[in-house]
Amino acid sequence: MDIVIRQAKEQDFPPIFSMIQDFAAFENCSEKLTSSLEQMINEKEYINCFIAETDSKEIVGYVVYFFAYYTWAGKSLYMDDLYVKEGFRGKGIGSRLIGEVVDFAKKGNCHKLRWQVSNWNKSAIDFYTSLGAEIDNVEQNCDLIF
Repeated sequence: MDIVIRQAKEQDFPPIFSMIQDFAAFENCSEKLTSSLEQMINEKEYINCFIAETDSKEIVGYVVYFFAYYTWAGKSLYMDDLYVKEGFRGKGIGSRLIGEVVDFAKKGNCHKLRWQVSNWNKSAIDFYTSLGAEIDNVEQNCDLIF
């Protein structure tokens, strides 16, 4: 099976949003998912996303990212979601998706890439550590929902 990593297009939003719902369920946080497919379409200019697509055009993974400025590091990239469908995990797709983000960050002269990982998700922590990521337990999320 060949996998192509490419920039997402608006017509890719329905399967991406379906995976976002799957990701929220995987994280046991479905109730926190307040966006919708319609909202994605209306806010498409803010969505930066690479997808993993099979040779049969099935989208089996995605990664969402955006530029950020961290006062301690400068221009950076934030990776919001990295998700691969269950039946496609362990095949290197996640590595290829994050590799695409890393390449994009380097080409964009970013000084770091930041993301979060749930403290219970040992396989993700092991994966990120194998990539050389430093995982600290210092900060926690603070969300102010409007």
